[in-house]
Amino acid sequence: MASNAETALEYYKRVDAGQDDLLDLFDENFELFFPKFGIARGKAAFGSLATGLFGSLNSIAHDQLRVIDAGDTVVIEGTTHGATIDGTEWKGGETPGGRFCSVFEFGGGLITRMFIYLDPDYGSHDKDRFLWNDVPGRTW
Repeated sequence: MASNAETALEYYKRVDAGQDDLLDLFDENFELFFPKFGIARGKAAFGSLATGLFGSLNSIAHDQLRVIDAGDTVVIEGTTHGATIDGTEWKGGETPGGRFCSVFEFGGGLITRMFIYLDPDYGSHDKDRFLWNDVPGRTW
């Protein structure tokens, strides 16, 4: 049986590969949070999230993953890179969008809770609402 941290990392591998068996990693009634989506339960809710999110992206890949393993809770911090549906590219660490942190909780070897924290404006289309435009020495 895979460790909880290995299962959380497997989630990112399957997302990046576009695998259909992604939801096999989750409990039937898992709790899900994503910014501007809210909190929902179950695999059907994940399908709704995926339809909206992946319908706005041409590609996404996760990299630079840092894993904090606390037993039944696993936290993964990292970056993404990819392109939105209009062709705007981003790369976490080089553009404003692309950094994330996800908190996974496990029970019986399956993901029972996944809360994803990020700015879903991957392509930085909402620049008018950036609150800090001129920050000396800033990096993304």
